[in-house]
Amino acid sequence: MLGKLGAVLVRRRYLVLAGTLAGLIAAAALGGDVASRLSAGGFQDDAAESEVAARQLDEVFGAGSPNLILLVTAEGGSVDAPAVAAEGAALTAELADEGGVRDVVSYWTLGGAPPLRSADGAQALVLARIVGTDDEIDEIASALSPRFTRDGAVIDVGVGGEAELFRDISHTVEADLVRAETIAIPVTLVLLVLVFGSVVAALLPLAVGVVAIMGTFLILTLLTGVTEVSIFALNLTTVMGLGLGIDYSLFIVSRFREELAAGRDVPAAVRRTVETAGRTVLFSAATVAISLAALAVFPLVFLRSFAYAGIAVVALAAVAAVVTLPALLAVLGPRVDSLRLFGRRQKPVGEGWWHRMAMTVMRRPLPIATAVVALLVFLGAPFFGIEFGLSDDRALPEDSAARQVHEALRANFASSESSALSVVAAGAGDPASIAGDLDAYAAQLSAVEGVARVDALTGAYASGVKAVEAGPESARFAGRSGTWLSVVPAVEPMSAEGEALVSDLRAVEAPFDVGITGPSASLVDAKASLFSRVPLAVGLIAVATFLLLFAMFGSLVVPVKAVVLNLLSLSATFGAMVWIFQDGNLSGLLNFTPTGTIDLTSPIMMFCIAFGLSMDYEVFLLSRIKEEYDRTGDNERSVAIGLERTGRIVTAAALLLAMVFLAFATSGISFMKLIGLGLALAVLMDASLVRATLVPAFMRLAGAANWWAPAPLRRLHQRFGISESTPDTEVALPELAGSGQI
Repeated sequence: MLGKLGAVLVRRRYLVLAGTLAGLIAAAALGGDVASRLSAGGFQDDAAESEVAARQLDEVFGAGSPNLILLVTAEGGSVDAPAVAAEGAALTAELADEGGVRDVVSYWTLGGAPPLRSADGAQALVLARIVGTDDEIDEIASALSPRFTRDGAVIDVGVGGEAELFRDISHTVEADLVRAETIAIPVTLVLLVLVFGSVVAALLPLAVGVVAIMGTFLILTLLTGVTEVSIFALNLTTVMGLGLGIDYSLFIVSRFREELAAGRDVPAAVRRTVETAGRTVLFSAATVAISLAALAVFPLVFLRSFAYAGIAVVALAAVAAVVTLPALLAVLGPRVDSLRLFGRRQKPVGEGWWHRMAMTVMRRPLPIATAVVALLVFLGAPFFGIEFGLSDDRALPEDSAARQVHEALRANFASSESSALSVVAAGAGDPASIAGDLDAYAAQLSAVEGVARVDALTGAYASGVKAVEAGPESARFAGRSGTWLSVVPAVEPMSAEGEALVSDLRAVEAPFDVGITGPSASLVDAKASLFSRVPLAVGLIAVATFLLLFAMFGSLVVPVKAVVLNLLSLSATFGAMVWIFQDGNLSGLLNFTPTGTIDLTSPIMMFCIAFGLSMDYEVFLLSRIKEEYDRTGDNERSVAIGLERTGRIVTAAALLLAMVFLAFATSGISFMKLIGLGLALAVLMDASLVRATLVPAFMRLAGAANWWAPAPLRRLHQRFGISESTPDTEVALPELAGSGQI
């Protein structure tokens, strides 16, 4: 079928190119403004207890956790000075008049509430809640932040809170994306020229990448009409579009050159390229798409959006590489090497560096495999100490104004008023009739270790007793048929202590049905929600990958080996990420602040992306090994020739893809640094250490069993499976090195 497709592409090459150009123009016109349609939220599981309680708190009581904080610093050193008090009260009233802003309170409007004043008396807080959807909150915060950030003669004002932090992170990521693209594209083009030795050939992967990226923008635009899509999906679209455009183009163009060098004319070379390399690209794309599709099982829109973008960009990159690129090669023919800058001598088969490397490993497979596995296990050991958390202000650069506000809150204020937990009892009944039960329950909550204070309809509580009787401010806790309580923590919300506090509070027996929400509760629920789906995601990836590899190679051993080696390689990468980003090693060099935790969504994303890319390279290598094995039946020779013919391609692709990831690692946001650096390390380690040593070692040890399958499955594959080989494969192709003969 693919051979017939190659023939059609040769005959209809100009029509294919015209159709691609028209589609590209349409995608740019209809999807170019996709960013304006994407969501800034999607980080919560709507079914989690904390999210249900948060919605009840808003809908029933018109209340919620403050997400906007104004940090007021008195120039004279005291927030109680008359001039400062007047300015503070005026600032509070000004913020309260803003549209979309509710529940505005401050140190001054609450009669000098001690928790809202710093220990030295030089700073005080204004707390408020921006209401609306995530996008509306982001829009309002973007308008308020510059207007309320002030340096005055009497007071200075800094803006913080969850809304401001998220706004700052989102805008920083958007700016970093532009900078990363500015770095990645020219650097990648230079490297492509060095790899291909020809300017014309070097432009082909970028063309495939552009088609994949713009097409994905259009698909994401269409998806926004039926579901919420996170704006962070654009980051994956860009990096995977460029990376896979490079991967697939390298494989297609290199095979096309091999076929030309073997003496075929251009039409025959295109057909053969689509028939062999095209098949490999399609299967490689399927493995990557499966890994990214697993993100759709998670309940967060943020992760599901990566699945949408990932599937789209992988599919479009594969189609562009198997359809558009061969049509373009049919037009260019030998001119694909136009504007050649340099050249290298071609080497006969069996003399390349990768061939020698494979033969060296296969002469001593057991000790080499043992040493490399031991090294990978050693590198992966820190992963067993991983601590998961959610990103906070320390994800931002140190010079971020919002981060500086939160640093001051941590250092100068005794309690975390802005991170209070809310205990919601929306259906508890008439507030007056439950006053006795509420009094006892609030006292119990205040006795829990890690609680600074509990505010309720019946008063304020601390250390298990009522400390302050109910006053006018207590009325805010009453609803028509229920009540809620505010629990102010005495521990860092985003920490193990904060998680333990949530568990302890939920363990307190309540006289009515309650739900607990707030930052610490969101962290606990996010962990439970995501980790409960991890086995399903990993299982789907493993099973689907196994079935695909069996369909392509007809072996049970090869898929098992591929999955095990990929997991081993990724464990080493994750160990390095824990050592660097959780433990803080290299934090000075990489310019980030370690928090002792890893953002819990980052490893999930990294695993799905890196596993897919690892299988991508695995399929590239195994397809050439199987092609040679089917031709000769010689296991060692087929491994050496397969590695020889793909080693340079895979290494070049990995290097180029790693450069793209490293460009994104220049982000000022710590979790973006982690993802960029982590994926770069994963790709390089897999394409070099694993492919150069473990694959040939294990295939040498397995011998002919590499391609074993039980007789019934073997017959099933013969009937329905896909073979890389055709009768055409008896042509021995030369080893083509460098400068246009990659």
